[in-house]
Amino acid sequence: MASESSDRRFTSRAVKIVVAGGFGVGKTTLVGSVSEVPPLRTEELITEASTGVDDLAGVETKTTTTVALDFGRITINPELILYLFGTPGQDRFWFMWDELAVGALGAVVLADTRRLDSCFPAVDFFERRGLPFVVGVNCFDDAYRYGTEEVRGALDLDPHVPVLLCDARERDSTKQVLVTLMHHVMSAARLAPTR
Repeated sequence: MASESSDRRFTSRAVKIVVAGGFGVGKTTLVGSVSEVPPLRTEELITEASTGVDDLAGVETKTTTTVALDFGRITINPELILYLFGTPGQDRFWFMWDELAVGALGAVVLADTRRLDSCFPAVDFFERRGLPFVVGVNCFDDAYRYGTEEVRGALDLDPHVPVLLCDARERDSTKQVLVTLMHHVMSAARLAPTR
């Protein structure tokens, strides 16, 4: 007779997280730094065809761009798996954000203080949909370090939206952003009115 504990069946729960932000803020890097599998990337070379279409101000040395999505996976435990979907950053690909956000539990808005205005569309997108999000300020080596409250004020964020500094290249830093998001999602669920 099999023991009761060995007879249990674990059902994995998949949780979808969206990583959004402006062009060149580090979304592909963030997904890649924490994914336990080689991330799916849809990076293509930036060509002359994007001249006059994509704004490369502040990221003139960027040579590739995401044209569809980035995808990564993190197994928290046998019962919980996070799927990360990184959005493309250019205006011409924003039509894809609606599809990528369907079924998402929450989102990370990645920000670059050198071009903070590039994350306004992502903040607006998630606020309009009522999707819980956190703002991760990707601390680029050559950027001035602003405090989280300065960034909050500049983005005119509600006081309950977490803002934290991060380095999208570092796994532990990215993990902290995701942990903060999960805590925020759970808090939002507790505060949501019951129907």
